[in-house]
Amino acid sequence: MQHKFGSEYDSSLTLAAPHNSFGRMLPRVGTSEHPLVALLRHCVFPVSVVVGLLLSMLFFAQPFTRHYLLVAVLAFALSWRVLGAAECNELRPSSQIEFFIPRVLLGWLKVMGVLLFVGFMAKASESYSRAVILTWFASTPLLFIAARTLAYRLLCRWNRDGRFARTHVIVGTNRMAREFASRLEQDPSLGTFIGFFVVGEHDKTQANLLGSLEDLPHYVRRNAIDTIHVAIPFDSHPLLTKVLRELHDTTVSIYFLLDLPRDEHIQPRIVEIADTPVLAYCETPYCGLPGVAKRIIDLSITGVALLLLWPVLLVIAILIRLDSPGPVIFKQRRYGLNGEEIAVYKFRTMTVCEDGDKVAQAHRGDARITRLGAFLRRTSLDELPQLFCVLEGSMSLVGPRPHAVAHNEQYRRLIDGYMLRHKVQPGMTGWAQINGFRGATDTPDQMRQRVAYDLDYLRRWSPWIDLKILWRTAWLVIRDRNAY
Repeated sequence: MQHKFGSEYDSSLTLAAPHNSFGRMLPRVGTSEHPLVALLRHCVFPVSVVVGLLLSMLFFAQPFTRHYLLVAVLAFALSWRVLGAAECNELRPSSQIEFFIPRVLLGWLKVMGVLLFVGFMAKASESYSRAVILTWFASTPLLFIAARTLAYRLLCRWNRDGRFARTHVIVGTNRMAREFASRLEQDPSLGTFIGFFVVGEHDKTQANLLGSLEDLPHYVRRNAIDTIHVAIPFDSHPLLTKVLRELHDTTVSIYFLLDLPRDEHIQPRIVEIADTPVLAYCETPYCGLPGVAKRIIDLSITGVALLLLWPVLLVIAILIRLDSPGPVIFKQRRYGLNGEEIAVYKFRTMTVCEDGDKVAQAHRGDARITRLGAFLRRTSLDELPQLFCVLEGSMSLVGPRPHAVAHNEQYRRLIDGYMLRHKVQPGMTGWAQINGFRGATDTPDQMRQRVAYDLDYLRRWSPWIDLKILWRTAWLVIRDRNAY
């Protein structure tokens, strides 16, 4: 085989992005795949968009005018930018469909939204067939799925034919190394896994052993290995530094695998800080532009809701005044973003307004709940004043529900990771609430389960999930009979 060394080398020392608990890859700062493979990944969806437009025009016998040419060019460019991102162009069928479909559909909605806006501003909508545009909009997601499957099979065939195949070896035989090898073997589009190099003591029954760490440079030169994955800490073996220096005489790419504790990370991603690649192990999901999108959604929906519901708010306020003595609005201190105290507003539903060091949660048949308050709590109408909290930015429509300060101080000592809930703004509804944890939590075990859902939300977050939670919350309020 051809030796892969010479006066010019392309050795890269970087961090390999491990899978998180939901099967997604961490966002990539770069990729070592062949340029044609990268081009295929980025072209799958933009080409599908143009093909969808052409098929829709053909179906309705629409002539291909310069107006449609302009739309095709704009759609391709927008799709390349929006749908060609690393979060969308993962082609492997093993990547969970619950993440692939929402991201791609949301991206397609963005593309169509921009195109419709441009058409409206240019007053060019009359130049296009509505039937063609609607068919294009509805049929393109199906083309996405078909094109994704076809592209994946094409990648697998290229690797089998040896055109762009990459060969992989792993340094180390620990659990992380074996799991990563299993993923490589299960996905032929990634290349061919060759075997392991042993570091120190190892399992004698381990298959695919190629030699010891000392043998690695010679093996790479003799067998034209493309990629080495190091599954041990950089400073864990004194010989590793020497071997890596010897590998500078080759063009092999070198990756360090990260052994992250499972299910404990929040929004892990590889980013650059001061021109240095670092791993964000526990971070808010609202970093950068996603945080802007979250805020725009909050303001848009809240503004519309207040315009529609202000008569309801006024009627409820009057009824509370007539029903029992006391203020209309109950204000309570709770923890918000970064654990800072915020004021949360609710319609008063009880005869008391507790906000001290001890706060007794409401329970079924609680004598403190007023007659009107029982109805407001059952229908969640008592939560409507929190829309003003969303407007001022101390809360969001969706997020972990805030608890009274007294309860926070109690449970943060009992539940590991409890305060991670506060890496985002608290929400009027949340992932826990639509999964059976609406209302009071009577035991520490129930609170642990609620916190587990809250942290799961932080790991999963996307604008699509927020919209899903809002929809399911509305349905839950209508049919839930267990609230009190």
